[in-house]
Amino acid sequence: MRILHLMAGANVGGAETFFGRLVLSLQKQEIKQKLIIRPASVREKMLKERSVEYNTAPFAGWFDFTTSKNIKQEISVYGPDIIISWMNRPTRFVPQKFAGGKRNFIHLGSPRGYYAAKYYKNCDHLVVTTNDLAKFYCDQGRTMDQISIIPNFVPENLSKPVLRSKFNTPENVPLLLALGRLHNNKGFDILLNAMIDLPNHYLWLGGAGPLEKELRSIASKNGVAERVRFLGWVDDPASLFRAADIFVCSSRHEPFGNIIIEAWLNSVPIVAAASEGPTSLIENGETGLLVSNEDAEALSAAIGSLSGDPMLMERLSVAGRSRYEDSFTEERVVGQYVDLFKRLVN
Repeated sequence: MRILHLMAGANVGGAETFFGRLVLSLQKQEIKQKLIIRPASVREKMLKERSVEYNTAPFAGWFDFTTSKNIKQEISVYGPDIIISWMNRPTRFVPQKFAGGKRNFIHLGSPRGYYAAKYYKNCDHLVVTTNDLAKFYCDQGRTMDQISIIPNFVPENLSKPVLRSKFNTPENVPLLLALGRLHNNKGFDILLNAMIDLPNHYLWLGGAGPLEKELRSIASKNGVAERVRFLGWVDDPASLFRAADIFVCSSRHEPFGNIIIEAWLNSVPIVAAASEGPTSLIENGETGLLVSNEDAEALSAAIGSLSGDPMLMERLSVAGRSRYEDSFTEERVVGQYVDLFKRLVN
């Protein structure tokens, strides 16, 4: 079986991280794969280290004929059974017409979010991460036999907890962890507003993006800057999870939420805003705490209540780890992808 992946994502990000994890996991299977990606130093370094075969293309605007040419050439030479287009931009570069009028591959679209169905109209099949995303595309005209629901996975990691002293953080205070691109969708401004009412809590905020300067300003204006540590983008956050007391997902919009799975993997209790992904994943009061979206007061109240209740923290930690083992291990999820590929080709 031959798979051709097309990825034009950012250098870093949640969808990009999972893409890399899946590619490396498929490398262990008896599946041949090639990649065409937009140049990205972090991703290219990872692929080179694992000897994954790839080429680059600009994936630019409508007059980008280079990318189209590269993809057609790869299809002709490599002869993929399945082309996976990751998110919107690569999907429109997948050719629909060939000499002789016959297309000899399956086009599998992977939206990774709530995007207009028109972007995926030429896909034979879609793979999404949640039931809600499946319903979203069904409501726009797809049928359930054209959609597969496969969650993301997070691989086991045996990293030791990072020392709090590394980030100038006291040992005897509740430590919060939040991760993601510094983008409006992640709601970090809401979290920084919640910190006002959590005077004895410290926050480690791992991420990079266009809002860093604005978020630092909010922290300063709120009088919480002395208790917030901006860590930059974190490639391997396991050591941070294992140092933290509570993980916070403040996202306004979060289609899935790899970070939820990572918290469960590392047995860290979660407080999350009720955006799309966390709502579909978390059973409120059992595997985490959900609060109203874009509500700093509710977020701070839930964090404060949880940090003051060690028994609840332990119960959520144990239940979250169990949920991870049931549904989000590498073996289970990659097995579902392999089964999907076989089903589509046969």
